[in-house]
Amino acid sequence: MAGTEPMLMQGEPPVALVSEIETLADRLSAARERVGRIIFGQETVVEQAIITLLSGGHAVLIGVPGLGKTRLVETLGAVFGLDEKRVQFTPDLMPADILGSEVLEETETGRRSFRFIEGPVFAQLLMADEINRASPRTQSALLQAMQERRVSVAGQYRQLPRPFHVLATQNPLEQEGTYPLPEAQLDRFLMEIDVEYPDLTAERQMLIATTGVEETVPERIFSPDQLQEAQRVIRRIPVGESVVEAILALVRSGRPDSSELPLVREHVAWGPGPRASQALMLATRARALLDGRLSPSVEDVLALAPAVLRHRMALSFGARAEGVTIDQVIDHLCEPLR
Repeated sequence: MAGTEPMLMQGEPPVALVSEIETLADRLSAARERVGRIIFGQETVVEQAIITLLSGGHAVLIGVPGLGKTRLVETLGAVFGLDEKRVQFTPDLMPADILGSEVLEETETGRRSFRFIEGPVFAQLLMADEINRASPRTQSALLQAMQERRVSVAGQYRQLPRPFHVLATQNPLEQEGTYPLPEAQLDRFLMEIDVEYPDLTAERQMLIATTGVEETVPERIFSPDQLQEAQRVIRRIPVGESVVEAILALVRSGRPDSSELPLVREHVAWGPGPRASQALMLATRARALLDGRLSPSVEDVLALAPAVLRHRMALSFGARAEGVTIDQVIDHLCEPLR
């Protein structure tokens, strides 16, 4: 695909923008290095989690127990200076346990009034642990918060802190008694991040570092205001026409009703919507910035396509019966861009 010159937003001084990007890239490099001191052997996971924060989005982490998903969220909260809270999702968890509720209080003079007690959703970084173990009613309590950054309690809208991010986890094992997230809620997540087992070298390093007398403490690099400023810079990063065309071609080719690929028409039940294109646009800019580059490339699109598209597509019953996986379909979608 032929490349073109990057598009600059009108009125943006290129020299000033370049200076901001370079300064921010240095700080992000330090932040990634600090996270890597605590999370071993998960470079791609750490990269995608930071990209999610820079893009102003939410992510769901998929992995078996014991791979450091909770530790990753805690470390990100510390490094980026975010107020972090955690909710363990269980079948008996109620929406009020997440959003908060009003309680009736009585003063010494006998006057009664309602006072709102904030739930854990009133945090800058919320970890929703094993989100698929809660009932659909409770899962939906997060939907408005994730999309609108506010919640409605007792007929009143209450704004959530800024920035606000949800990092949810799911255990791919033991699916009995779980409630799969509906498509509408899955689409609210910018990325689905697969957390895999570390390699031998990383696991050896982890074994030594975590069983000694001293444990590494995460060092704060960002403040919430600085993270929000970084999110604003992300949206001003120029994007070349070749990258825009690659994103559109990739997302649109994944829709069975309009795709020219036989594999998609035969095996995909429903494909990614426009929100997938928006997520890829932001995520590729964030990845370029994280690597210290001034604009994203088609390689960024290819690298992030599985994480952005995986939860926004569904296979047909016949495809599942034949053993086709969603990752195989996405790899097929990416082939024309390589």
